[in-house]
Amino acid sequence: MTLQAVRGTADLFGEELTRWERLEQQARQLARRYGYQELRTPIIEEAALFLRSIGETTDIVQKEMFLFEDRGGKSLVLRPEGTSAIVRAYLEHNLHKTVGFAKLFYAGPMFRAERPQAGRLRQFHQLGAEAIGSNSPWVDAELIAFCMELIAAAGVERCVLWIS
Repeated sequence: MTLQAVRGTADLFGEELTRWERLEQQARQLARRYGYQELRTPIIEEAALFLRSIGETTDIVQKEMFLFEDRGGKSLVLRPEGTSAIVRAYLEHNLHKTVGFAKLFYAGPMFRAERPQAGRLRQFHQLGAEAIGSNSPWVDAELIAFCMELIAAAGVERCVLWIS
């Protein structure tokens, strides 16, 4: 028997891990500068959260979620994306009543059950930022600026932003 990582997953170590750590550190510093607070959500969530927020007919729900039942028969998933879990936490902890407008940042592993293809993994890492509680276009503009700075911090030298 050969011991190896599950197909579609990867071990992070050495220089690759150093690059990830550097990017996460830059993202956290940049997020703080823009007024975003980090929020860490569990990697398992109730399946209903994604069925409701993403929609039952999307590819993520129909084909790509790692869906399983716990011992009590409750449907759970490995977190396929960050937005739904951030909104759940915002509501669960009554931030809509106590804070109102919240700027939240997350980083962590996400999971998709799709058949692994070149360049796509079943477990991948994602950074994200959510501004909840404002409909101002300035918040969107600020988030775009945040993303552009993060792309530059990641070492991408030639990046063109098109807004139409």
